[in-house]
Amino acid sequence: MQKIDQTDRAILAVLQREGRITNLELSDRIGLSPTATSERMRRLLKDGLVTGFGARLDPQKLGFGLLVFVEVLLDKTTPDVFDRFAAAVNRAPEVLECHMVAGGFDYLVKTRVRDMAAYRTFLGTVLLGLPGVRETRTYAVMEEVKSDAPLPL
Repeated sequence: MQKIDQTDRAILAVLQREGRITNLELSDRIGLSPTATSERMRRLLKDGLVTGFGARLDPQKLGFGLLVFVEVLLDKTTPDVFDRFAAAVNRAPEVLECHMVAGGFDYLVKTRVRDMAAYRTFLGTVLLGLPGVRETRTYAVMEEVKSDAPLPL
């Protein structure tokens, strides 16, 4: 992977905010020719700095009004338990994000559901059934203050 320069950072900053921008608009914005911009984009994609493009959806309007974070403590912390837990989480579409963390618990899970009743169902039928789960702590989000922020390039 090549080092990224200020022009690459400018491209990445624009793409984080406006993923659907055309190559021509992007080249105008950063002051490069369309061909040079296109070549840089290909390299940024090839090197994995840009991992994909997608739309940001409004969870409220789509019926996913409750955002929940869950601390998960496993019964054992061995490589096979970590692997089985990770594989099972990756098969659970309700789990938006899952992070192994250092500290007083093993994983932090982020999920979105319709409401508290739907979360109770998710907890009982999905989360507590994941391999190795010993204990969970639930944090229902009352207000989203900041989310989907771009990286500070």
